[in-house]
Amino acid sequence: MKSDLKSRVIMLFAAVFLAGCATSGGPVAEDPSITVADLKALPAPDSSGFAPGSLEEVVRPLDVVSVVVFGVPELSREALRVGLDGTFDFPLIGAVDADGHTLREVAQDMEARLAGTYVRDPDIQLSFVSREGQVFTIGGEVKSPGQYPIIRPMTLMQAVALGQGRTEFSQLREVMIFREVDDQRYIGVYDLRGIQRGNYQDPAIYPSDVIMVGESAGARRLTMLAQFAP
Repeated sequence: MKSDLKSRVIMLFAAVFLAGCATSGGPVAEDPSITVADLKALPAPDSSGFAPGSLEEVVRPLDVVSVVVFGVPELSREALRVGLDGTFDFPLIGAVDADGHTLREVAQDMEARLAGTYVRDPDIQLSFVSREGQVFTIGGEVKSPGQYPIIRPMTLMQAVALGQGRTEFSQLREVMIFREVDDQRYIGVYDLRGIQRGNYQDPAIYPSDVIMVGESAGARRLTMLAQFAP
């Protein structure tokens, strides 16, 4: 008799909990100042830290870069900080204007200037060591929420991976990117599972983006239900 009663109680809990499984979360962007963008409409910020129309990084003041001059190791530098004026000093050529230029553009400018000194056919490669203020935030149902630096071009899947991936309660069909462009706030809602399967393009992540991985209410209810099961 007690066993039958216990089974009925469990069935009742199951009915109540599973009734809410069809939906997760709630309405999105009811704030009139926020625009919900579809997969292709979320705009890139003008001062994103990337070259317009591409995912190639541009240098900003206070960034730290490394410079490798192939074949001339005495000219290579492990860490050069870009000044507030957007320049850094380099042997033989002096001040290098870097602000707003891609790493490739800066390298090409340095190669052209070094070629007029004592270096024949210079071959230079620049890379970022650290970037000032170039971070994104990830929260919600990821294992390690927090702020992470953007040192190179990044996509949504890579950002979630930096957050140590999903939790057992993640709702991958409801991953939101919050972004502000020209004083207008936007929300892009993405199906990460579809992106992982190659059904949708993996969107770019920019500095100051906030990513929220949704919660599966059904998964959490089932976990709570399991606590009452024999």
